[in-house]
Amino acid sequence: MTPVVGRGAGSPAPRSADVARVAGVSRKTVSRVLNNEPYVSDEARRRVLRAAEELGYRLNHAARALASGRNRSIGVVALGTAGYGTASLLVGIERAVRDAGYALRVVNTVDGDPEGIAGAVMSLLEQGVDGIVVSEPIVEGEVPVVIDVPVLFLGAPPAFSSARTLSVGVGAHALARAATDHLLDLGHTTVHHLAGPQRWYASQDRIEGWRMALAERGAHEPPLIQGDWSPDSGYAAGRELASDTSVTAVFAAGDEMAIGLIHALRESGRRVPEDISVVGFDGNPVFAYVSPPLTTVRQPFDAAAREGIRLLVHTIEEPTGDLPPVSELPVELVVRGSTAPPPSHRGRTVLSTT
Repeated sequence: MTPVVGRGAGSPAPRSADVARVAGVSRKTVSRVLNNEPYVSDEARRRVLRAAEELGYRLNHAARALASGRNRSIGVVALGTAGYGTASLLVGIERAVRDAGYALRVVNTVDGDPEGIAGAVMSLLEQGVDGIVVSEPIVEGEVPVVIDVPVLFLGAPPAFSSARTLSVGVGAHALARAATDHLLDLGHTTVHHLAGPQRWYASQDRIEGWRMALAERGAHEPPLIQGDWSPDSGYAAGRELASDTSVTAVFAAGDEMAIGLIHALRESGRRVPEDISVVGFDGNPVFAYVSPPLTTVRQPFDAAAREGIRLLVHTIEEPTGDLPPVSELPVELVVRGSTAPPPSHRGRTVLSTT
């Protein structure tokens, strides 16, 4: 059984020197690992995290804060990327935490490294946070850590145990269905999907929503097209699809991929939306000003952050109470100029269920 991070009443508080001794590393290496700094080998990082977990190590200032009551701070483990979706969710979290009267601590991780997530959690615990938000979208497997404060997972299933685990989705499944339904409502017989990386939970949810929409309408499911969120991968997909005249509609799992896709299609002589309609995902407002303006589904970043932080703060302040009902997040389809009926339906009146 994995021990709980923290220490029982009356137990001597372990020090960083104790962690260094058990792990067989220097105190500087312990500091680097627990502050999620670079230039530490994977093996050393594993030894330090294992030793800290076994000893129940926390910095003394965090222990004092916990002993005297809540520290009124919430920690966030976030993927270290400047992508629109990740950054927008973090902004929403910061605003919701501040409105709740708490301070925010943020530790970034590196591309889906489970050990990096464990180190980030340890760093936040050292700072005495009262709860943790995990918006890391690519946790790969179970993270070997159990902690004694409540944890909120945003847009991903729980990856480790805590005193209380909460989970709030960002509605990716429903948004993907709305994007696919919009294209089918326009008269397209099927919809191709340009997906994000398979290890991302967000990508998996969007694929599932796309498949369910096609199945419910009795539409053929075309082969999945693989992307990586970048405009480059959208461009590559567009070059591939341009030669297939049967393709009339594409749902891209990210706005940036959709823009790369459109650029390649138009370079290849395929018109958007006259020949091929394209829907993106995220709702980046910049893409209202490209040509053609991009039809997209807007992720409810602020609403998801507010709902998640509301539940987390309730759990922090009433640890034995029941959770309040979870509000349903909005589904918003933003119809612009990149979608239209397919060539075979041109001239007919089509009602869109937006």
